[in-house]
Order: sequence, then C-alpha cells, then structure tokens
Amino acid sequence: MKTPKGKFVKVKCSKCKNAQTIFGKAPTKVRCLECNAVLAVPSGGKAKIRSRVEEVL
Repeated sequence: MKTPKGKFVKVKCSKCKNAQTIFGKAPTKVRCLECNAVLAVPSGGKAKIRSRVEEVL
C-alpha cells in the first residue's frame, strides 16, 4: 500500500492574517478566502507558497 507524498499546510495570509489550510502540491493558484490574495502558485511539483507557513499537517 502506497503512502501519500503530498501534505497539507496551514498558512497565514500576509495581507489579512487569515489562517487557511492548503494542499502542498496544489495544481492551481490558491487564493485567500477573505481578501482573495494569492497564497500559493503551482510549480510542477510542490506549490510555491507565498505566505507564512504556520504548520505542516
């Protein structure tokens, strides 16, 4: 049985300080649910996170 390689990451938006959980290998742009700022962009494998990482889940 294979184990998943992707992880969920809890990030905090740099503009509005909203905490949000995102997937570490997101295939599309991830935006903040409150202010619509870009939190992460895809980069082939792992997503480039553009906000502060609070916790890896």
